[in-house]
Amino acid sequence: MKRYTMKYVPLLAGMLTVFSSCEHKDLCFDHEEHAPKSEIRVKAEYEKEWELTCGEGPDWKNHSTWSTVFGMEYDMLRPGIPDGLRVQAYHADGSNSVLNIAPEGEIVRLRPGEHSVLLYNNDTEYIVFDDMNSFASAKATTRARTRSSYIGNSYLAETDENTVNEPDMLYGHYIESYTAERKTEPDELSVTMHPLVFTYLVRYEFSHGLKYVALARGALAGMAGAVWLNSGRTAEEAATVLYDCTVEDFGVQARVRSFGIPDYPNALYKARASERKYALNLEVRLRNGKIKSFDFDVTDQVAVQPRGGVIVVSGIEIPDEEGMEGGSGFDVDIEDWGEYEDIELPL
Repeated sequence: MKRYTMKYVPLLAGMLTVFSSCEHKDLCFDHEEHAPKSEIRVKAEYEKEWELTCGEGPDWKNHSTWSTVFGMEYDMLRPGIPDGLRVQAYHADGSNSVLNIAPEGEIVRLRPGEHSVLLYNNDTEYIVFDDMNSFASAKATTRARTRSSYIGNSYLAETDENTVNEPDMLYGHYIESYTAERKTEPDELSVTMHPLVFTYLVRYEFSHGLKYVALARGALAGMAGAVWLNSGRTAEEAATVLYDCTVEDFGVQARVRSFGIPDYPNALYKARASERKYALNLEVRLRNGKIKSFDFDVTDQVAVQPRGGVIVVSGIEIPDEEGMEGGSGFDVDIEDWGEYEDIELPL
């Protein structure tokens, strides 16, 4: 019996090897993790720019005395990487799907076939995404905001421009056509996330009376009200961005985020020939409780800086008789001069 068993051991071992090989092949074809799939490995990089130089505009990035003049490093204004990234795919049948992934990207699965794709960060608070069911109509805007004391800018023909919050930092990338195919390994898709929101460093320089200023806030009129996610072009309608300011040793300052100027970029844009007007407002509350408002025409500065930059107005004065009127014992508090009111829009 022992001899009989030993005789068939090599044969049994060979049969087990064959069966094991067959079973392994079945696993490769029958199990999900080994089957061909239409997957993409998204790798996202971010263009962390706070302003983009226009042909006629100043080159702030290479400004030789930037830190001396503005008291900060140029790079301090650069936006950071967001907390998350959204991939929205539009399918040939008219439907769409949304996937939220890590900001640097990860593997996503699409249906096999052709798609249009939008990528944008998903960590915003004030951005309102509108008409997102269609690649052609998808856009980002920001929430309406009012300030009881602001009644428009005297340098604009239309003083009833919509007033809005500053938008959050927004990055975007669009792909008009992408074909997903079933493969055993994911395709690699490298994307550059471009800024769709920019920063204006706004400086209000005082020549007299800054010592009387306790609080300050401002408004930048003529900015774009929205941006199209399928192109990065801003919408034609204009809006006024409301913001708070800080009091500095030279005057008042603000870092103002916006989508940039309306209807930009387009092939017909010429900074000096534009008929659009851009204007600043400064509202200050003095230490004696009095409120003063100033308007400025900044068309020439903004026209050559359509996507962020530096805006400076100077020669602002508070006369001594106004600053000292009633004494300086007034207890100035930010709640005393009327709060902003955020208007919730249906999403």
